[in-house]
Amino acid sequence: MDSTAELLSISAFARRVGLTPSALRFYDDCRVLPPASVDGTTGYRYYTPDQEERAALLRGLRAAGVPLAEVAVVLDGPGSEARTVLERHRERVRERTRAADAAIESVLRSLDGARAPAEVTLGGVELASAARQVVPAAGADERYPAVGCVLIEIEDGEIRFVATDRYRLSLRTLRPLAVKGPPGRLLLAAEVLAGLGGWAARAAEVTLEVHPDAARAHGLGEVRELPVSRERFPGYREMLSALTPPAHRAVVDRAELAGAVERCGPARAVVLALAGDRLSVSPVDGLSRAVVLTAVRQDAGSARVGFDPAVLLSALESSVGPDVLLEIATPAEPVVVRSADQGGFTTLVMPVALGPKEGALS
Repeated sequence: MDSTAELLSISAFARRVGLTPSALRFYDDCRVLPPASVDGTTGYRYYTPDQEERAALLRGLRAAGVPLAEVAVVLDGPGSEARTVLERHRERVRERTRAADAAIESVLRSLDGARAPAEVTLGGVELASAARQVVPAAGADERYPAVGCVLIEIEDGEIRFVATDRYRLSLRTLRPLAVKGPPGRLLLAAEVLAGLGGWAARAAEVTLEVHPDAARAHGLGEVRELPVSRERFPGYREMLSALTPPAHRAVVDRAELAGAVERCGPARAVVLALAGDRLSVSPVDGLSRAVVLTAVRQDAGSARVGFDPAVLLSALESSVGPDVLLEIATPAEPVVVRSADQGGFTTLVMPVALGPKEGALS
């Protein structure tokens, strides 16, 4: 590379290739699209124009629903093997392409009339999706009313929805169609956001108008007044910054993992055990019903973590896209469940304690 003028920031590169910065960070973590350079001081990622072709192919494969394990084969494997992979998934690709076409058509319709009379305008389906994903993580304990709310933040060209019940934390990040005015912050009761999501799902786009003491939603030719909570939401940024760097990362098929957790039945806990390129899922009372899944990993070693199956299943069902990235630090610290498709979605799930022999690797 002759000069740093050829480097593109993650935001500039994202605009050129049609991916979100959240997705680019996800693909860097998965080692399928690492940046050309990372600033050693700031950690900022930079890309070069010659990476656009790989990014475009990656975007196309992901839009078609090809799992990351197979994406790596298509991008880096022999041509004959790549063809075999794609032919094997032809029917699923066609079905997912129809779904992608429908989603793109919905977004294009919203873009045609997008205006920003207030602070942030986004697709109604996206707002409904964000509400569906984060509301289950809100708390129901009347002693802690703040955790019964969802925090909505508008800044840096993004809108973030955050909910936590102190045992898990869900964060959904979206790129709005339009943003106007200063940063905004809004706290809504979880049931209010759930109702707003159900209403917004019927709208091509919704504009949220946020004032210091009030908020409104514009859509479907009407205006909805939103009751704003005065509670103080927990410092979720501090929670995220305090996370121990992960010792293990594993990409797994989301639907297969959810199905394996469901098959464990009403167990006290479900055990996820990593070893090599496999992820074993079993009830805590033994491995007789263990389900072994393929995992894409860049690190070595093994790990064993227990979860409340209902909490883990809720996190998986709330995610989007065919794959999830599990980031495990220690068996006693929150496990990060990340998804990048259709906008960034991250859930922190607290593990449960396991006995020394419970779910041991075979």
